[in-house]
Order: sequence, then structure tokens, then C-alpha cells
Amino acid sequence: MDIIVLLGAPGSGKGTVAGALASGNGNLRHVSSGDLLRAAVAKGTPAGIEAKGYMEAGNLVPDSLIATMIKDVVAETKGETTMLLDGFPRNLAQAEILEKMGAPVKSAVLIDVPDSIIQDRIAGRRTCPKCKAGYHVKNLPPKVEGVCDKCGEKLVIRKDDNPDTVKDRLAVYHAQTEPLIKHYSGKGILKTVDGTQNVAATAKAFLAVM
Repeated sequence: MDIIVLLGAPGSGKGTVAGALASGNGNLRHVSSGDLLRAAVAKGTPAGIEAKGYMEAGNLVPDSLIATMIKDVVAETKGETTMLLDGFPRNLAQAEILEKMGAPVKSAVLIDVPDSIIQDRIAGRRTCPKCKAGYHVKNLPPKVEGVCDKCGEKLVIRKDDNPDTVKDRLAVYHAQTEPLIKHYSGKGILKTVDGTQNVAATAKAFLAVM
């Protein structure tokens, strides 16, 4: 098993591109730390209950707790699978934790998008609260406006996607996550993809460098 770390600001398209690639290739597995966390909270697992406490208090979920969820997924992933790891690591401390898991990081792919485009993209994002499918009112609209293609549930705007929260998330990204670009560049495994293209073109460019 290999790991490819996805880098990029929130709204850069990491999850959309990784999901599109994994759905068309059985050897690729998209693992989103955010999805793992939300699933654990919804299921009421011990890790989810602990994480919910931090989230409700407005605090960041500790690196060690997120790492535990990632480690479980790494342990259950076998064979020739390449894991597209989305949302972890978010900082240098998490990168060190990942390296200590013993799972080799084959490359880190940065999906590069300017902040101004990020803010416009996130304003149009919609999510299915039931099956977690993601959409965009312009770039990836559902067949029926406001309704999930997969399960028919009414789409919602996540709290993380309101404008003020987006500004805060971008500030955190530049402060904490951007150092990872230098970290993986120093290891000689950083690749960069132009994320201002449409999903299909970005996915094609991603495949070419991964």
C-alpha cells in the first residue's frame, strides 16, 4: 500500500478530485479525515464521542485523536491499494505522526488555487446530510436543484462553508498547513497541479503526476 497526501486550501477541490479518481479505479481509495471524523461522531464511537466534546467546545480535535482514526484505516487497507489521504496531515506534527505509522508516503500533490477563487467556490458548495455526497451549484450541480442525485435527500450548506468561517479556515491553512508544502518539497516528493481547471482536467493532471 502507498499513500498520496493531498494538499491544498479548503475548497481547492481535493475531496472532489480524489472522489472522482477513486470511483473509477479500484486500486485507489479516497480517505477523508473530515468524513472519518463526522462518521465517528454520528455513530457515537468512543473516538467520535471524544471528538464531539472538543468540537462543541469550539476547540480543535487533537492530532492524536485524528491520527487514531487514520491509523485504523491504514491498518485495514491491504494489497496494491493507493490511499489518497485528504485532510491529514494538516500540520507538521501530523506529518510526523503519519511517518511513524510506517505507511510510505509516495508523493504529496498540491492542488493550487488562489484564495479569491476558493471563496467563490465554497459559497456554492452543497452537501447531502445523509450520504455525504458533495455538489456545487455551478461546477458540479445535482440533476435536480437542491436534491441529492444518489439518495434524494435535500442538500444543505455546511456550517464550515459560510463566508466568515471560510476566511478563518483559509487563515489557519496558510499558518499551519502551508509549511507542509516546504516539508514535502524538501523530501523531493511534492507535485503541483493547477486546481483552477474543471474537475475532469484537474483529475487528469493529478493522475499524470501522482
